Amino acid sequence: MGVAYRVLFASTFAFVVCFAVWMAFGVIGIPIRHELNLNATEFGLLTATPILSGALLRLPLGIWTDRFGGRIVMTILLVVAAIPVWLVTYAAALWQFLAIGLCLGAVGASFAVGTPYVARFFPANRRGFAMGFFGAGTSGAALNMFVAPIIVNAHGWRAVPRIYAIALLVTAAIFWLLSAPDPGVGGQRAPSLKQQLQVLRDPRVWKYCQYYSLTFGGFTALSVWMPQYFAGEYGLGIATAAAMAACFSLPAGALRAVGGALSDRFGAHALTWWVLWLAWIALFLLSYPQTQLVVQTIRGPANFHMGLGLWMFTPLLFVLGVALAFGMASTFKYLGDDFSGSLGIVTGIVGLAGGLGGFLLPILWGGLLDLLGIRSSAFMLLYGIVWVSLILIYFTEVRRVDFRGRQTPSQS
Repeated sequence: MGVAYRVLFASTFAFVVCFAVWMAFGVIGIPIRHELNLNATEFGLLTATPILSGALLRLPLGIWTDRFGGRIVMTILLVVAAIPVWLVTYAAALWQFLAIGLCLGAVGASFAVGTPYVARFFPANRRGFAMGFFGAGTSGAALNMFVAPIIVNAHGWRAVPRIYAIALLVTAAIFWLLSAPDPGVGGQRAPSLKQQLQVLRDPRVWKYCQYYSLTFGGFTALSVWMPQYFAGEYGLGIATAAAMAACFSLPAGALRAVGGALSDRFGAHALTWWVLWLAWIALFLLSYPQTQLVVQTIRGPANFHMGLGLWMFTPLLFVLGVALAFGMASTFKYLGDDFSGSLGIVTGIVGLAGGLGGFLLPILWGGLLDLLGIRSSAFMLLYGIVWVSLILIYFTEVRRVDFRGRQTPSQS
């Protein structure tokens, strides 16, 4: 078990660094936006492009992890990804940032490598904790919120990718020294790609994709979106805005391990059901825009202002972060229970869906902001997506539907 925990800590450390690099545009994108004079939609595209490639690469990297082992795949990924990260320094036009961002985004696929890798070192009754602990590496988003503004203020934004590229290479060396050969590789003949893809026929995979596109996609998108949201909505500087945004990303990352342990104890279904309701309530309140009301009274018009101040908005955002953290962990508890024999490819598929959610949301938010001019429209859209998830889990798990006309209570 000592080897298992050493692998878990080394893998989580590598994922923290990868996630910090993946979220880099959430901070350095603010000075880049001013430098290139980008509108909200273009800014959303800038921050979302690395998320797209990180999502698309999760499936092949999940397959390769099942075939070649997490230790080899993770190490190669860390070394190769350092190249495009360094090249961000030389970008000067939007298309260059987008092209390099597609390559840089490969670090986001590290999740599909580390999750099955660490899970194979733990028994089934501890797998939810192990995957949740590794998933806590998403706290790298908060690390980026603290580190990147300091570098930007001291040396300019172009120093950030240089330092991050060096950090990836150092992390690769540390990971290789502390990790161990993957126990799921080499004992038997690796399954063919066709055999691995058979799992796509299982409808549960697609249901979990929807859950994860909300929980992880929402977390990732908000992690890159919130620094500029705080800056624009409340007039904060880059460092202060990033620090406030960390109130969301830090608990959402750190508490994911707690969500994994709760999933082991109470089950994935119960935890997912209740955290979706918690997210629904938080998003309902966060969606309310700054509003000025004029009420005609007997003494003339009376003006009232309604809206969330900074010290009300931030705690609600914290609650949303906790809900999404627990939801990410419970989704992967489902996967560990239902697909333990093909965890690499299923992790890749579900991770792909989560990453695509994280890619699409900032672009949609930017479009809504340009169209409506209401910043809280981002939370309005996410509120609607939570409704879809609640309806889906109700009819598939809370009350199973017999489509011949009868409803029966869930037996799970």
